[in-house]
Amino acid sequence: MRFFQYLLNQLNWTKKTMLMFLLGLWCLAYLASAIYQVYKPLPQGLNMALPLRPAEQVQFLGDYTYNDNNNPNQPHSPLAGQRHQQQVIFDQAFDMINQARRLIVLDMFLFNDYVGDAKGNYRNLTAELTQALIARHKSNPEIQIVVITDPINTVYGGQLTRNLLDLRQAGVEVIETDLKPLRASNPLWSGFWYLCCQWFPNNPEAGWLPNPLGKDKITLRSYLTLFNFKANHRKTLVTDVPDGWQALVTSANPHNASSWHDNTALKFSGVAALDVLETERAVARMSGADLPFIVAAPPPPASDDQPRLQILTEAKIRDALLNSLNTAQQGERLDIAVFYLSHRKIIQAMKDAQQRGVTIRLLLDPNEDAFGRKKNGIPNRQVAMELVKAGIPLRWCDTHGEQCHTKMLVKTNKNGQSELILGSANYTRRNLNNLNLETNVRLLANADYPAIAQAQAYFERAWSNQNGQNLSVAYDKYKDESQLKYWWYRFTEWSGLSTF
Repeated sequence: MRFFQYLLNQLNWTKKTMLMFLLGLWCLAYLASAIYQVYKPLPQGLNMALPLRPAEQVQFLGDYTYNDNNNPNQPHSPLAGQRHQQQVIFDQAFDMINQARRLIVLDMFLFNDYVGDAKGNYRNLTAELTQALIARHKSNPEIQIVVITDPINTVYGGQLTRNLLDLRQAGVEVIETDLKPLRASNPLWSGFWYLCCQWFPNNPEAGWLPNPLGKDKITLRSYLTLFNFKANHRKTLVTDVPDGWQALVTSANPHNASSWHDNTALKFSGVAALDVLETERAVARMSGADLPFIVAAPPPPASDDQPRLQILTEAKIRDALLNSLNTAQQGERLDIAVFYLSHRKIIQAMKDAQQRGVTIRLLLDPNEDAFGRKKNGIPNRQVAMELVKAGIPLRWCDTHGEQCHTKMLVKTNKNGQSELILGSANYTRRNLNNLNLETNVRLLANADYPAIAQAQAYFERAWSNQNGQNLSVAYDKYKDESQLKYWWYRFTEWSGLSTF
């Protein structure tokens, strides 16, 4: 205290002046922290566009949920209005796990059985996947199994998650992604967080606040971490099977309340699968772990006249999407189905393509439901208003509690060549601007290549409600032309305060 008074006397400052100086110093430190967190260097191995590889054993997979339409030929059919599901993505994942010989690397964003306020007979995907991994380890103790996941599954250390505990006890390595090295998605909060709170530990047994994901209580520390809005949002699986390496890149989560969602995936083999493994090595290293070192044979060149695959992560996904949109010409077609659409450059590129005479069809989730809780339609309904005014045909997924969770673009060129881009990344600032961890796969092939044709058929089924299956509805059903909501979407997207 005497030193403080001495300093004031020497500087001829009042206590108020000293307080203002310290406050200014704090504000300067906060601003510097926020700016650094936005622009700091990315960890090595992120934001990758791997080389184009020969496409080997590529298979398109699609999950969807629908209600039967009233069939005019059978107006009193007992099936009319019934709910149906097709789920194939995780069945393929379980098959890959069962065939694996030496290594399984799984990276999944939501890997928990939380259902929030949702009600229904959900598929117990979390338990199924947990048991499949444990069973494979028991049947082959020499196999190395690595599960990478996002800390949201433990609510940032505020919960003990049974499935992750079971995996660890069974000898499976579980890597909870360290998100601190990632850039700030919400710099207004993160600038403060990294100065004051990042070092505080969490206690899963000291919860006293409502859990936004489940019923058990969580700590204040969990909420304070959540507000950074960072995520390892990837959804990948790599295994070595008897005939080589296989990979799965998808939009689907092994999460019970997500089991009714519409999702897509590509399953493939060869060098591209090893590319997925290398991108996951970067996440492991960022989190203080590592994956087994694999020596791959020199990849064969991928010529332009053969089907080709490319692995994309983080902002390189945005670059590929923009390239696809910006190079589309009159007489060509773009079919896009996506859960969240808010990225301003993507939206402008769609409008520009429409002006050039490109045929665009857009299928969006109405942002109506989130695990039993109602949403306000932001951002999709506000973006839809803008795009419909620009003349772009748009339909909504016909959801009944589930989400239209796919993130897929199919481009058909005049020369018969097609491009398919799908994976984990929504078309938002968080997903496409090097903020979240994301993985997509890009396929270039003729329009009649089976995986391309199947992806096109998946979109067409939903767009046209084929075979009496209610999969989409007209724009007017969820139309919302509120200017207040539109500018709120624009502000939260720009500032990082958005949760999408």
